[in-house]
Amino acid sequence: MDLINEDLPVKGLCFDKDGTLFDFAATWEAWAAAFLDRVSKGDRERAQRLGAAIGYDTAKGKFAKDSIVIAGTPNEVATALAPQFPDQPISEVVKMLNEEAGRAPQKEAVPLVPLLNAFRNNGLFLGVATNDAEAPARAHLAAAGVTDLFDFIAGYDSGYGGKPAAGQLLAFADHVKLKPSQIAMVGDSTHDLHAGRAAGMRTVAVLTGTAGAQELAPFADVVLDDIGGIPEWLATL
Repeated sequence: MDLINEDLPVKGLCFDKDGTLFDFAATWEAWAAAFLDRVSKGDRERAQRLGAAIGYDTAKGKFAKDSIVIAGTPNEVATALAPQFPDQPISEVVKMLNEEAGRAPQKEAVPLVPLLNAFRNNGLFLGVATNDAEAPARAHLAAAGVTDLFDFIAGYDSGYGGKPAAGQLLAFADHVKLKPSQIAMVGDSTHDLHAGRAAGMRTVAVLTGTAGAQELAPFADVVLDDIGGIPEWLATL
């Protein structure tokens, strides 16, 4: 893809998925309720214990702000759940998590197709770096009709590690032949922003996850309500 404007200071955008491209609460609170109901087979007390292990309140249907689900990988979530599944290897728990994740309903943070097309029409390279597994991540992007709008998609299991390490982001930069300083990492958690800073990228925080502006601002070049504010931010650079 040829860059339309060679003078753009930002030539690539790397997005987190959950809480960034998709609204976190609308997606993952519904996932948690479905997953816990399925694995507990309707046993409310067991569902409550399982929910507590991953920072999810079954009565309120809400995640705690420090829930492992918010920025953790499926392996980390499975490890937190492992004591509740003493007869199953962690790999089987991960498999259950990924199967349910693939079915999770996705609510776009903003209409994605027009926004992502606008970015591409302005010569920007686009990537996704998520701590979700790659297969359900691709399923979510395909359901939204945006898979082909991304130049690069990586999950925690794609061979580059997970955030807050910088491996996925540096792999994106290498894939599209850009310097990290020419890319902005866009995310809703401190994991995303730490990864961006570690990679040497600009960092953009959005408030469509569970973290507030006060928590994100120390690690972000800008804090936006959602990714729909990126074009206006780019125009100020």
